[in-house]
This record gives sequence, structure tokens and C-alpha cells, in this order.
Amino acid sequence: MIDVFLILIAAIWLAGTCWRIYRQAHYYQIEEYMSGRYLRWMAAERARWLPNRPLIALLAGTVFILLVVESSDGILPFIISTVAAAAAAYPAAVSEVKKAFRVTARAKRLLAASFVVALALGIVLYALVSQVRVEGLLQLRFILISLAGWLLFTLAPIALVLGNLLMTPVEAFLRRQFVRRARGVLAEIDPVVIGITGSYGKTSTKHYLAHILNGRYKTYATPKSYNTMMGVCIAINNDLAHDYSVEYFIAEMGAYIPGEIEQLCDLTHPRIGIIVEVGPQHLERFGSLDNVATAKYELIKGLPADGVAVFNFDNPYVRAMYERDYPATRIAVSREIAPEAVPPGGPRFIATDISEALEGLSFVLHDVANGEIAEVITPLLGVHNVTNILLATAVAVHEGMSLADVARRVRSLTPAESRLVSQTTPQGITILNDAYSANPVGIVSALRALSLHASKTRLLITPGMVELGTLQESENRKLGEIAAAHATDVILIGPKQTAPIQAGLLDAGFPAERIHVMETLREAQDWYQNQLAPGDTVLFLNDLPDTYSS
Repeated sequence: MIDVFLILIAAIWLAGTCWRIYRQAHYYQIEEYMSGRYLRWMAAERARWLPNRPLIALLAGTVFILLVVESSDGILPFIISTVAAAAAAYPAAVSEVKKAFRVTARAKRLLAASFVVALALGIVLYALVSQVRVEGLLQLRFILISLAGWLLFTLAPIALVLGNLLMTPVEAFLRRQFVRRARGVLAEIDPVVIGITGSYGKTSTKHYLAHILNGRYKTYATPKSYNTMMGVCIAINNDLAHDYSVEYFIAEMGAYIPGEIEQLCDLTHPRIGIIVEVGPQHLERFGSLDNVATAKYELIKGLPADGVAVFNFDNPYVRAMYERDYPATRIAVSREIAPEAVPPGGPRFIATDISEALEGLSFVLHDVANGEIAEVITPLLGVHNVTNILLATAVAVHEGMSLADVARRVRSLTPAESRLVSQTTPQGITILNDAYSANPVGIVSALRALSLHASKTRLLITPGMVELGTLQESENRKLGEIAAAHATDVILIGPKQTAPIQAGLLDAGFPAERIHVMETLREAQDWYQNQLAPGDTVLFLNDLPDTYSS
């Protein structure tokens, strides 16, 4: 009978371990199934790999058994151990989940393999513990089985990593099949492929270019922020397949490590490439801006000799790419150089007389090559979007559209999802949603857009910028300094990561009583909904994934 009790306690711990694996798979998925990144995230805080609740419950149950239970037999040790196991093995719910775990086919395979690993570890631990039999010390067996269960629970993240390792050959095979299918689709449809990359601004530029080109040509762009090998393949296999009417395919190309854009070029064979920006986004992964620039230049190297490359001349790293004389057809754009000051071989498309109002942007678009100009008006907010429009214009004009056609299409542009989108709530509060991501260039435009509103309260809600490597603290301090000139109130999400922003705000003379530090986005939303009045404005600047807020 005692063995049945012990097996039941072990089963409780095993079930709790599987539940923890399921919960951890959410964060593993956020880290794109990269074991190294997941383990670094796990090791960054002790509470992640050694949670308090299971340890406290285990110790409390052990002490209670040793001190209270006098009999060497009976049911009491089982009851105490069972209650302790149940309390320990099922952690409390997470306070806020921003992006739910997607139980994809890959996630199901990972979970199944990880559960098998956990079961195997559990059987080994139970077999070892069951060999311990001390006459007259029944309590010891209950304590040991609980200790083994706690160890299994603690090793749940390792079981997840081992499960992923077991599935690596399977995932590699499926990946090859998926990529092979995408190659076949592209060969069959044979569109002109346009690749877009950059540290930031990729998605917006892609969105604008697709809208402009669709004024004359059938154009398909990868949806949302699909910019990895699998994301691009999904777009090709699901949406592009059998659609022979598509003339242009725009592929956003992202990279976390060198070589990823090269692989995307090998898949898609772009004839046109656009480099938007090179900046400190994901700097912690690349190590230096020079490494970022090298990774982005893989797109240009992937173009054929008779291809077309478009560059943002205002970014020094991108300008250096433009000056490398490949390919022969290179087009640069600028919103910082006057047409009369363009150097020989300098940018062709220039924006001057840039103006921003609540209604949107306006500027004069110059084609230096032929002296043509056009008045451009767009409902988009954010001066940085002028550069994105110029890059899209360069491609559209090269492909046969007139400057007037481009200006006409730009009038009906809409922002990409969560990229400085303006809307008004039923309560009359204006929301500026720039929550997708934040970078040192975009934050300036977003804060300027906030200051366009003459409302009594202009509230900034932000968790700051991340993945900026050694520049993260200084760039977040600058964010605080800039925000002090545009916001009347600030809510910082996460005390630890936003400390540099708070320091920057205070250094700039921002009133301390108007800085509110909160743990979750939900708290910030509750605050502004209770405190703000009709006509007030809120800017949501960045929204970090659950790996930062958990």
C-alpha cells in the first residue's frame, strides 16, 4: 500500500513537471526555439530556474514530517507529502500574458518529446529512490520521493531543451521540405523579387512599397513582420502559390546572426534590394554596428550584377554600402540634403520642406536626375516615415511609375500595424500606438508626434528599449531626456529595466511626481483610463515580450 502512495506522489510531481514544461514552452517559443537564448534568459534570474514556491513547499512538508510524525507507519506521511507535492508542483498563474503560446505543429512535437524526456528522468529518479529502504524510517521514503519530484520539476527547462535536441533531425527534415516547396513556388510564379532589410523600418517600407506598386502592378508582400526563413516560406507556400497574377514579391529580410539574410537571398533570388537603416537594434546578438552592417549587406551581395540596390544615404553605415559600387545600378535617397547640395554620385530622390501636423506629413519630393518635383501629402505620422516613403519611391519610379503616380498613391497610405497608429477611444482619448518596437530613431519621431497634441495631458507609456547591447543604458537615458520635452506624464513599465529612463527624465528637470513606475502594462492601462479626460493623449512606445515582463 505504501508503494502505491509513493507512486501517486511521484505522479503528482511528474504531472506538475509536464505542466511547467508546457508553461516554459511559451518562453522557448518567444526565443524562437533557440536553446542558447532560452537558457541565458532562464539563468538571468534565480527565480526562473529555482522558483520559490516549490522549494518552500518541499521544505515545509519535510520539516513537518520529521517533527510531527512520530509513527513509522500510518497514513499521515502520505497525506502531508501529497499536499506538499500538489502545492509545490503547480505554480501560480502568470500575472500578465501579452502574447499567448501558439500551439503549432512544431510546438506539439516539442512538447511530446519533452514530456517523454521528463517521463524517462522521472522513472530513473523513482527507481533510484525506491531502492532506499531503512527499517523503521518510513518518513525517509516519503521525503526522498518528494525530493526526487522536486528535482524533476526543477529540471523541467532542461527536459525542454533535450526535447528540442531530440527533435532537431525531424525539424531539419521538415524545414528542408518546406524550403524546397517554397523554391518551387517562386520558380513557378517567377515574380520580380524585392528584398528589404535594415535594423528598423523594414516592415513600414515594405508596407508602403506594396501599396504604391499595387497602383499599377499586382504586388504581394510578406505579411506583418514575417522576415525569417520559415516566415518567408510560410508566406510563399500559403499565399503566393498558384497565384500567377503576382508580378512583384516583396520579401522582408531580418537577421539575428550573420548568414541569415544570405540564406534568404539564396531562397528568393532578389533583383531589387533596399537597405533602410543600420542601428543598434539586436546589438546584443551582433556585438557591434559593423557586424550589423555586414549582415545587412548580405542582401546587396545577393543581388545579380544587373540588379538594383536602393540605399538610405542619411545613415552613415548604409551610405558606405552605397559607395562600394555594387551593383552598377544604385539609387540613394535623403531627407537631410538640399537638392542643390547633392554631391556628384549622391542621392537621386530628396525630400525638402518637410512639415508634420496632426493630419499627417507633407513634403516636396525631388527627382534630382531629371529635375522633376511633386508635392507629397500623407496621413502618416513620424518624420522617419519620409525616408521610408523615399525608399519606396525610388523602386516604384525605377519600375516605371511616374513621380505623380507615386504622390497620388502616398495620399492613401496607412501605417503598418502598431507603428504610430492614431485612434480615438469612445472616451475621447487619443491613442498613439507605436508599441511594436522602439529604436533610437523611431522614438524621436514618435515623441514629436505626441507633442503635436495640445492636450492638457500627454502621457508616455513605455518599458524602454532592449537588445541594444552596451548602448542600452545610455540610449534609454537619452529616451528619458527627450521624453521630458514632449510628455507631461510618464508611466514606466518595469522598475529595473526603466531605471535609466527615469534617470534621464530627472536629469532633464522632469517633475518626479509625474513619473509613475508600474509592474505591468495592465496597471498602466487602468491608470490612464481612470485619470485621463477627453482630449488627452497617450503614446504607447514599445511593448516588450513576456520574456522581459515575466
